[in-house]
Amino acid sequence: MADYIYLLQTRLTAAQLASLEHVRNAARARSMTIFLVGGAVRDLTTGAPVRDLDLAVQGNATKLRKDLEKAGGTFVGENEAAQALYFTFPGGVRLEVGATLSATYPKPGKPVYKPATILEDLRRRDFTANAMAISLNDGSYGLLMDPLNGIADLENRELRLVSNYGFIEDPSLLIRATRFAARMGWQMEEKTLQRYETAKAENYIAALNPFASSYELEEIFHEEDPLRVLQALEAEGWSKVLFPAWTSKHVNESELERLRDTVGQLEAMGLHPDPSAAFFVPLTAKLAPKDVAALKSAFARPGFVDQVAALEPDTKAFAALFTGKTMAEPSAAWKLLYSHAPEPILWLAHTGKAAAVQSKFKAFFTEWPTASSKIPYQLMQEMRIVPELPIYKELLDKLFFAIMDGQLDTPEAARAFLEPYSPPAPPPPVNLRRRAVKRETKPAKRAKKVAKVEEVDEFAIAAEANAQEPPPPPKLGKVAAAPKAAKAVPVKAPVPAVKKEAPKKPEVKKAPAKAVAKKVVKPAVKKAPAKAAPKKPAPKPAAKKPVPKPVAKKAPVKAAVKKAPAKPVAKKASAKPAPKKPVAKKPAKPAPKKVAKKSRR
Repeated sequence: MADYIYLLQTRLTAAQLASLEHVRNAARARSMTIFLVGGAVRDLTTGAPVRDLDLAVQGNATKLRKDLEKAGGTFVGENEAAQALYFTFPGGVRLEVGATLSATYPKPGKPVYKPATILEDLRRRDFTANAMAISLNDGSYGLLMDPLNGIADLENRELRLVSNYGFIEDPSLLIRATRFAARMGWQMEEKTLQRYETAKAENYIAALNPFASSYELEEIFHEEDPLRVLQALEAEGWSKVLFPAWTSKHVNESELERLRDTVGQLEAMGLHPDPSAAFFVPLTAKLAPKDVAALKSAFARPGFVDQVAALEPDTKAFAALFTGKTMAEPSAAWKLLYSHAPEPILWLAHTGKAAAVQSKFKAFFTEWPTASSKIPYQLMQEMRIVPELPIYKELLDKLFFAIMDGQLDTPEAARAFLEPYSPPAPPPPVNLRRRAVKRETKPAKRAKKVAKVEEVDEFAIAAEANAQEPPPPPKLGKVAAAPKAAKAVPVKAPVPAVKKEAPKKPEVKKAPAKAVAKKVVKPAVKKAPAKAAPKKPAPKPAAKKPVPKPVAKKAPVKAAVKKAPAKPVAKKASAKPAPKKPVAKKPAKPAPKKVAKKSRR
């Protein structure tokens, strides 16, 4: 199901939406419910251009005439029997407002109307494709009513009679079926086509209502391609019923095609004129003057005749204004075109032969619109002019007109133009000083902790130096193997071990200082007395075997000590010279030799 609220907002022109709102307000003020009906709903659903607006109100529609005239509508005619009013609104909007009625036909072509509901009104219409309505009331806006399943016929592109007796009761439906088929390219549904052929053979058209005849005759001029519709009516023989003196031979086809092209150009630029009055001229170009006058008098809406008569004087007045001195700048001419009635614009663009008129229209169609592509959006972004600003849309229009007039040829000119609209730069971010002070105090605390760690490391290094010194030899007179044991376990062995630990400096960087301090302090304090313990088993007679045992026990202790304090050693090496280790080792070497000599003597 289509979203008709969206279709109403996007498919209708701005002028059509404005006129629709005027009728809604007038109906609401009189407590009338209002619906969009007929061809407008069909065209919204199929995607075809919405040519006119048909509205139905539950109540007497003739009471809305004064209200709509005050709202800017121009009254062009009415159908008293059907309580229908016909208006034109600015912007080329054709609008019909009628009451919701039911119809009976005591005789063919002579309907009798009675007030009814909207559903009963839909069931008395011509074809199912036109028997749909959209609510325009506040509580149900956009709601579709389709009691006869007209959507299915829209999908099949078929014309189906609402009533099986439609062609008998209202013979004007024969002409309307031909007109719709020629405009939309649809076919009649099978049974409808059979009834159409029967009505044509039985000459049901003889009971045609005079008002319906004049209405269908005028509707030819309101078609998008009136010549094709006229030719289709001629082929079926209905043009002889409507107005025999007027045929397709009296049409200036080349001029009509040029006029339709101009209509397309204006619509592409956002101007939507009602070309009906303009079409009248080429459609009757070869018709005798008396026949032209008779044709005008046959129209159902006198207001349409007034539109045809006013076309030439309105166009002359607009031409004088369009070529005046005040319209020298392109922006002024542009604003005039979008604020004036579009029908004189159409006729001047089609018939104006002056060089000034033709050059302006050529620039309007080709050159002036390119100014929108030259708007400096990047520069606006740099100057902080963004769509969120309240003046953004208004500024875009000013830029568009300034570029159109050639005032912003250089980037410097564009920057100077935008400078008054550029908002001030945002203030720099505020620096939080308190956080900065806290960050500076943290390294100081860490430095104190590192100093404490270094103090602990001094004791650990001293303990390591003492552990590396060989124990004094036992004073035993009979033991001669002591010096051999000393030779077997040379004191120089721990020296290279200390040197090998030097390349472990890169490991110091990976381990945090806090963790190193904790690991060094604990083993240094606990294992310090364990190093003095090996002195007790020295007086035992076992000389050869027990001697290496204390050495073996000390080796893991040294390794454990070496791995832990290796990191602080690297730190102290850079701060203090470390000549203490070799000084302590040198006196340790000659000590055992002297003791050995004394024992031999």
